Amino acid sequence: MAQQILVTLDGTVHDPDVPFLHADDLAAVRGDGAFETLLIRSGRTRRVGAHLDRLGRSAAMMDLPEPDRDAWQSAIEVAEKEWSVAGGDGEAWLRLIYSRGRESAPDAGPTAYLVVGAVAERVRHARSEGLSVVTLDRGYSTDLAETAPWQLLGAKSLSYATNMAALRHAEQQGFDDVIYLSSEGAVLEGPRSTVVTVTGKTLATPPPETGILPGTTQRAVFDIAEQEGWTTATQTLRRADLIGADSVWLISSVTLAARVRSLNRYVMPTSTTDDEFADLVDRAICVD
Repeated sequence: MAQQILVTLDGTVHDPDVPFLHADDLAAVRGDGAFETLLIRSGRTRRVGAHLDRLGRSAAMMDLPEPDRDAWQSAIEVAEKEWSVAGGDGEAWLRLIYSRGRESAPDAGPTAYLVVGAVAERVRHARSEGLSVVTLDRGYSTDLAETAPWQLLGAKSLSYATNMAALRHAEQQGFDDVIYLSSEGAVLEGPRSTVVTVTGKTLATPPPETGILPGTTQRAVFDIAEQEGWTTATQTLRRADLIGADSVWLISSVTLAARVRSLNRYVMPTSTTDDEFADLVDRAICVD
C-alpha cells in the first residue's frame, strides 16, 4: 500500500514523514481554517469542481483570502498522479487544508496543502454492512445559522473537536455513527455525512438553512436521481420521518452510501431499493 502523499499548493511533493506544519500555524493552535475531503477512484479525483466551490464558500464565511482555484486544481492533479506512481491502485481520500497561516507571521498569508491516503477499512465495512446510529442533540436551534453567522454553521471548518467528541461518545455507547438533532428535534446531519431518506422513489434531505454543511455528494445524487425519474425534496425531517422511511442513509464524499442499519437500537428494515440507491450514489460521484 502506498504511503501518504503530501503536496503544497505550488505543486511541490514533500516527504510525509518530515515535519511540515509550523507549531504556531493557526490550523493547529486554533483550528482556524477550512478543509475538503475528496475521493480518488479509478485514478481520478471525483467531484473536484463541487469541492472547490465549497472550499471557496467556507473561506468567504471565515474571512480567508479567496482560494486560488487554478493552483488548487493543479496541485490536486499532482497529488493524484503521485498516488498512482507510488502504487496507490485502490481508492484514496484526498484532503485539502487551507488555514489562516502562522500566528507569529500574519502577513505571510494562508497555509495550503493536500494530503492523500488509502481509504480505511471501516469505510468499506460501512458501505457493505451499514451503520448503527444514535441521535444526539446538537444544542442549537435551526435558525442559529441566520442569527449568529459567526458560528460558521455550514462552513467546513477545521474546528472538528465537537464532531469527534460526538463520535467517541457514540462508540462508547455501542454505536457506529451519529445523526444530530436541533433543539426543536429537527434532523440535521452526521458529524461527517449528510442524511438522506428514501421512500419509494422519493429522496429527502434536511435544508442547508438549518445550519448544516451543504453536501457535495448529496447534490450530485439528487441531480442524477431527478434525471432518472426520482422525486427529490429538501425539507425538515424528524425522527419519525427516519423511522417511517423505507431506508435512511449517511452519504459523504469518501464513504459514499452507508445505510442506517439501526437507529437508537431500533433495527431498520431492508428495502427493495437499497441496491438501486447505492448504485445511484456510485454513479453520481463519477459525474464531474
